[in-house]
Amino acid sequence: MTRSRPVATIALCVVLTASGCSTLITGTPTAAGRTASSAPSPSPSPSPPVEPDPGELPEAAALDLTDCTADVIDLVGEDVERQLTWECGTLAVPLDYLDPGGDRLELAVVRGRLTGQQERLGSLLVNPGGPGGSGADLVLNLAYTLPLDVVRSFDMVGFDPRGVNLSSPIDCVPADYKDEVFSAEPYARNDAEFAVLVEIAETMAGMCHDRYGDELGLFNTLNTARDMDQLRESLGDEQLTYLGYSYGTTLGSTYAELFPDNVRALVLDAATDPTLGERGSAEAQARGFESAFDAFAAGCLANAPCAAGDDPKETVLDVLDDARNAPLPTTGEDGRTVPVGLVLTGVISSLYSQESWPALAEAIGSAAAGNGNGLLQLGDRYTGRREDGSYSNLLEANLSVNCADTAETFTDTEIRAFIEELRGRYPLFGAPIAANVLSCDRWLAPRYPLPERDAEDADPIMVIGTTNDPATPYTGAEAMAEELDSGFLLTWEGEGHTAYPKTPCVTAAVDAYLIDLVVPADDSCPAG
Repeated sequence: MTRSRPVATIALCVVLTASGCSTLITGTPTAAGRTASSAPSPSPSPSPPVEPDPGELPEAAALDLTDCTADVIDLVGEDVERQLTWECGTLAVPLDYLDPGGDRLELAVVRGRLTGQQERLGSLLVNPGGPGGSGADLVLNLAYTLPLDVVRSFDMVGFDPRGVNLSSPIDCVPADYKDEVFSAEPYARNDAEFAVLVEIAETMAGMCHDRYGDELGLFNTLNTARDMDQLRESLGDEQLTYLGYSYGTTLGSTYAELFPDNVRALVLDAATDPTLGERGSAEAQARGFESAFDAFAAGCLANAPCAAGDDPKETVLDVLDDARNAPLPTTGEDGRTVPVGLVLTGVISSLYSQESWPALAEAIGSAAAGNGNGLLQLGDRYTGRREDGSYSNLLEANLSVNCADTAETFTDTEIRAFIEELRGRYPLFGAPIAANVLSCDRWLAPRYPLPERDAEDADPIMVIGTTNDPATPYTGAEAMAEELDSGFLLTWEGEGHTAYPKTPCVTAAVDAYLIDLVVPADDSCPAG
């Protein structure tokens, strides 16, 4: 699966969102790029992890970077007050760290350096989450939006994790089937609807295992953390300075567990909960999205008239029923409609950020009046669907990493009971989020579950939680900070997913920690 790409491609593909562009793979390669005459038979059960000693990891390869400043400027424009020199290229890493001399993957890497940089502290490596988000995309955004003191102090470095975007991307679910996946009835209200979701989970698992075999399991968080240490070494940094959002906190805490002595400063913003299993995580997320929607509705009604109606939740439930009866029409020339699954996806996509609330209200109101344009646009943004009908590889990367990271399995009876339990607690989001447990339950590739993460002997690690974060609820940040021996919690009493650099209080605390390693005396920031 190793792919050589022109240097400029990294910049030209950037969309500056959590999902980037993918490279379509021709033929039927396995994960390492070899042509397979027939796919290996599926693993009958998750395989136990066998972990190499981090001290036995191979010497890192040299970075292959060339100047791509002109390409980046063409894409994002020139900032006369903040001029950066950009390099784009690749780093070769082992596909399997138990076989370091075997096949290699090419990781896409982007590095930006402020012109006239002084008192450089090293590199700041960033990850946007997902799993499946492009760090190469993210760094082009952060280099121009983070406080200047931070950009002045560090080389800004982004990379696409293994299997993501331009880093040997996993590509195993065709676009037309992704349309079916995102259109399907998500609420599993009866046996027939549950059977459809089972078929989808089994079909995607089969597609991906048929294409990549058991090597698919090597696209996991443990190996990505090892890739990060290879990148740290190739960059010439003695220790890692890192900013990770959402799933990026899982990746960062895993790095700290494997390489505690190599931690300089880690900012884990919108932290995941390392203590919860699949069902616990789903319940927490359903609670978080229900709470976030209630906050959106209250905010909308406080500025009456609310475009989403006098009862926004009831309006959404009515729109869902309308879409079940007949997909909502749109005015687009391609004739697309909005089925029930995309209605829900459009709503979910807008709860990550308070800035998206006005667009959500307008989209809900328009959908209630029979126009699905707004919800379709919001849904496509979330799924990574492009105007030409193609998709990023966000879905495959997300499934592959999430499922490799857990060994949990359930019976269908247990899953059905869980769906009904969350449906009763969280009417809008409970059942669909509970049904997501099916995806990894049916996954065929070997599993490499994440270890407990206390990161013993690591230097202080900053964990940030937002009190009304829908995707990674605040309780997760509390748990992450508690589990890490050196973890300390910074709380933002705000709305939405992630906190830095949204408010002056959070920004000042993070900047001081990244630059001067200062642990803040005040561990809470107001919503303003």
